[in-house]
Amino acid sequence: MKTSLDTVIIGGGAMGSAAAWAIASRGRAVTLLEQFSPGHRNGASHGATRNFNPGYSDPDYVAMLAEAVRLWDELETDGGERLLARTGIVNHGTDPQLGDVQGALRGAGLRADVLSAAEATERWRGIRFDQHVLHMPDGGQLNPDAALPVLQRLAADRGADIRHRIKVLDLAVADDGVRLTVDAAGRTEVLTARQAVVTAGAWTSKLLGGLSPFPRLTVTQEQPAHFAVADPGASWPGFNHIPGRGAEYAYWYSPVYGMPTPGEGIKAGWHGVGPVVDPDRRSFTPEPAQLTALQRYARRWLPGVDADSLTDISCTYTTTLDENFILDRIGPLVIGAGFSGHGFKFTPVVGRILADLATGAGPAPAIFSASRPRIR
Repeated sequence: MKTSLDTVIIGGGAMGSAAAWAIASRGRAVTLLEQFSPGHRNGASHGATRNFNPGYSDPDYVAMLAEAVRLWDELETDGGERLLARTGIVNHGTDPQLGDVQGALRGAGLRADVLSAAEATERWRGIRFDQHVLHMPDGGQLNPDAALPVLQRLAADRGADIRHRIKVLDLAVADDGVRLTVDAAGRTEVLTARQAVVTAGAWTSKLLGGLSPFPRLTVTQEQPAHFAVADPGASWPGFNHIPGRGAEYAYWYSPVYGMPTPGEGIKAGWHGVGPVVDPDRRSFTPEPAQLTALQRYARRWLPGVDADSLTDISCTYTTTLDENFILDRIGPLVIGAGFSGHGFKFTPVVGRILADLATGAGPAPAIFSASRPRIR
């Protein structure tokens, strides 16, 4: 491996791979270092489905949604792979912001229609609805297992050097850029680079340490599950369900998200309430009380599944206190972190923003600043 690099990306999950694609597409030299083998299950960018949920009203996120639709289409065309299944998304429950979301999406040219509970039940009988429903036909499911190889292949086609099984042991800021100590197949090497893009997911705080200030990150092990389909005639959108008040909802840990995963069942999970973990010391086993509560949810609200037939899943969230991302540049470090369980849909846009920061083309939106006011 070259020991003197221009731009090095640390972390080859979704965001690092997208940054490599975007930087290489600008004709810049870029090297991507990923500590694990392709297709690993240790982070947040694996599995066959992630919801492309357009349910935002914040103008920065809505603008990114519109750009994401275009970029995912571009990646599908260039990569020759289907990455987004447009099943639509339904948001339901007692969310007071559904009207704001509808107005913001329509203003951005994205479809959003309010349906009654009866209308929604007629379309999607596998889900129980008891409130008005916001239907967003432009939503659906993205496929991480297909998307990451496409991003890395397209990046390599444009000149990026993609390296797996290279673990960064230490990162230091030097007068002329950054210095990295890496483990490459059991050999310790020292690399230098003009700048580093840090997209290390759950390992971000471990890697950056005291190098630069940024909002606190909390790493949790999330435990959704795939439930077997009990109603083969039902059609399924992606869904997000906001709880109401009262005893009926007392067992809920958080809002619930879900989606169909072809060949695996209907995925459902609590959002961002798993146990705090060290990413190098995860159990990968579900927290029993949360899993039992998720089965109870499925029996009540997902009549199209068999709540007693399920396969648990394990992934990580790396979450900021305000659940906004960190996209910023501090000296020779470009940081992409804190995607808080809702970042995957924005992957190619995040890659573009990180490329802007790395090439000096422009800043990220202020809500993603590493120096934004702390929430305690």
